[in-house]
Amino acid sequence: MFSDLVAEVHRAGGAAGREHLVALGFSDRMLSAALHAGALTRPRRGWYTTWAEGDPRLRALRVGGRLTGLSAVVAWGGWVRERGRMLVAVPANASRLRCPHRRTVRFAHSPQRDSVELHWTRERHDRDMSTGTVSLLEALEVVCLVEPAEDAIAAIDWARRSGRLDTIGLAELAERLPASHRALVRRSSGSCHSLPESVARTRLQSAGFRVREQVALPDHPSPIDLLVENSIALDVDGEAFHRDRFLPDRTKDLAATRSGYHAVRPAARHVFDEWPAVLEAIRVALAARAVPLPAVAAHPASASGVDNSGRSRRRRRRKRAKPRTSSARPRARPPIVLSC
Repeated sequence: MFSDLVAEVHRAGGAAGREHLVALGFSDRMLSAALHAGALTRPRRGWYTTWAEGDPRLRALRVGGRLTGLSAVVAWGGWVRERGRMLVAVPANASRLRCPHRRTVRFAHSPQRDSVELHWTRERHDRDMSTGTVSLLEALEVVCLVEPAEDAIAAIDWARRSGRLDTIGLAELAERLPASHRALVRRSSGSCHSLPESVARTRLQSAGFRVREQVALPDHPSPIDLLVENSIALDVDGEAFHRDRFLPDRTKDLAATRSGYHAVRPAARHVFDEWPAVLEAIRVALAARAVPLPAVAAHPASASGVDNSGRSRRRRRRKRAKPRTSSARPRARPPIVLSC
């Protein structure tokens, strides 16, 4: 009965405004009937969607914006280590923000306001149609500005690996970022296959190690994930994809050993939660092979905020934890008056 209406909302990106649907010939009575039948949901006044009530895109639309940052990356199925607060991009002139769970409650009075982080933007927002997320470049820009470096690099790695971001897109992303953050784009890679592999590569490079990705073996079809200092064959196993690959993984370790490498195979949990143990194992393996360690890797204390004299480096005072609004609302620019 409502198949044409639902199909039109899908074509609009998942959410459509009332004026858009009425202009296509769907009456207010039909929209009300679709709501009562459960074919559509109304997240806020004047908007209709097919998303379920618990969908973050619906809650962002109810607030008055779209998902951005890592919240948008999660919605696209990207690589995200931890899911924190929902990041919502709202236009600079937004004034009727609502609670993400109840559209009748103002955002300022919402008990769930601490679970949402607002990002004010001047970028064009949806009027009659919405996908529930900002553009990929806008989301990655927010990720690079507010997230830790390894999480930002992992998000860019995923975008490149999935084919969503090409060379031109990388250049555009770097152009959007301040000079102090453009190194995140340069440190990303399109050869990475998983989140723990991306995090391990970033941490090894930050420790000063030379790392090569996807190194081919002469007698095995699967390449090495990360080759550290041309000696350590590091393969990171995630439970989701390596649970049933015990024998093929052991065969690959034997092939790496026959090629003259030292095989190290940590689990994804080791990379995320026990990284010092993984790093120490790599140092010991390199020392056993008489491979000189990089200066930073040989003296990890110097990279953790303490110099050779033993004095602690001065650090900037941290900002207030979990600000409700991550970016300042852009101010309107004063008009330019030309004198005769």
